[in-house]
Amino acid sequence: MSGKRKRVVLTIKDKLDIIKKLEDGGSSKQLAVIYGIGETTVRDIRKNKEKIITYASSSDSTSLLAKRKSMKPSMYEELDRAMLEWFNQQRAKGNPISGPICAKRAEFFFYALGMDGDFNPSAGWLTRFKQRHSIREINIRNERLNGDETAVEDFCNNFRDFIEQENLQPEQIYNADETGLFWKCLPSRTSVIKGKCTVPGHKSIEERVTIMCCANATGLHKLKLCVVGKAKKPSSFKSTDTLNLPVSYFSQKGAWMDLSIFRQWFDKIFVPQVREYLRSKGLQEKAVLLLDNSPTHPNENVLRSDDGQIFAKYLPPNVASLIQPSDQGVIATMKRNYRAGLLQNNLEEGNDLKSFWKKLTLLDALYEIAMAWNLVKPITISRAWKKILPSIEEKEGLDFDEEDISVATVATILQHTKGLENVTMENIEKWLQVDSTEPGYEVLTDSEIIRRAQGQTDESSENEEEEIELIPEKHINHVTALQWTENLLEYLEQQGDMILPDRLVIRKLRATIRNKQKMTDSSH
Repeated sequence: MSGKRKRVVLTIKDKLDIIKKLEDGGSSKQLAVIYGIGETTVRDIRKNKEKIITYASSSDSTSLLAKRKSMKPSMYEELDRAMLEWFNQQRAKGNPISGPICAKRAEFFFYALGMDGDFNPSAGWLTRFKQRHSIREINIRNERLNGDETAVEDFCNNFRDFIEQENLQPEQIYNADETGLFWKCLPSRTSVIKGKCTVPGHKSIEERVTIMCCANATGLHKLKLCVVGKAKKPSSFKSTDTLNLPVSYFSQKGAWMDLSIFRQWFDKIFVPQVREYLRSKGLQEKAVLLLDNSPTHPNENVLRSDDGQIFAKYLPPNVASLIQPSDQGVIATMKRNYRAGLLQNNLEEGNDLKSFWKKLTLLDALYEIAMAWNLVKPITISRAWKKILPSIEEKEGLDFDEEDISVATVATILQHTKGLENVTMENIEKWLQVDSTEPGYEVLTDSEIIRRAQGQTDESSENEEEEIELIPEKHINHVTALQWTENLLEYLEQQGDMILPDRLVIRKLRATIRNKQKMTDSSH
């Protein structure tokens, strides 16, 4: 008779490893034996995959995940979710984040969420918030983060020391960054509105996808573009297999990059393609991917190959805007190539702009943007690294005489485009830069952060509005509603078998009604 199995408590890192092995085809039975756990535990990990990955992605500390064995929630889970969403957005923008700013924002979200009781965003609360999400540092003072030249020098020196210690060559150092692209935006004789570009003889249009560029520091290895569109299989794809597209295509309801898509791209596309390239060059299969602090980038705990040899490293928020390689002309060049290519195609086909626009599909755009990326020269990419790796241009000995698409080049094409012969240089420049600041991630307002923290979606909001229309109007005042919740809460607390979450829901509802009553009373 076999003895009772010893109880094994897995760390968060163990769970991440199991998830990766499951995705690679590992069986629950085999993994249960390897980790000394039951198959039920493996199935639970599979079921809670997204929750575990999201938790790990919000942590800045690999060592902490190797020790932590539970995803202990905050007492105020909704507040915690709202604060983390807000914090990640501020960090991505390079905005200053101090202790007092965090405390003030936490207090705002607490009351905006209609939470019960009193809340004191003390230093202790801030410390626990940082520990839960392994946030290394929040500035004590209210100092400007975006564009810190001293921090740039410090990071560059540290990064050069790092690559020397890791024995990494420029071929093994990569950067990836996202941007929004208004793929159906064409120029006008008058003006260009962001995302809504007036085409002569046609109404305003709005078509957007997220594009992610990735290349190594020499510019000699450019991965296929990663494109995120709204539809899983747009109508223009027809019988086209997405695997045969000139880009790596993903779908998301808002056409935004998100944590799940980025992780899939890293594991299934970036790691295998980098291994293949380095192998072809006779180099060690080891590489680093340099990233900014976008809320859609999982951190280094998640972005790591099985053997740990291909991994991510992050630019500090206060230097990303100044030295992120893709932002130093690489993405801008690709977009200029794309838009000049569209105009050239129109010219060659002899179409007027209206009919050309009507025929342009997302599939056409994907082939054109892939060509535009192919036309970005290695020297353009290597130059973008000069602030971080100043010696790379000389070392690679690339040709410096090549030029990229200019405004004058586009103006020349437009002179032969029917209906756009007199577009001004100013409007051409505006058109070329129409989406230059368009992020690849969804930027949420405070109200959207609150709705998301509460688990609400736009679809549910619409459904609620439709249901309300069907209910006969019956006015119930705050006093009556408050009395009902008090009675229901009293009943639940008398029942010994009622679970805590049920009571917490009613307490939260009571707090919301009380806040509404106070607002009504103060307005009279």
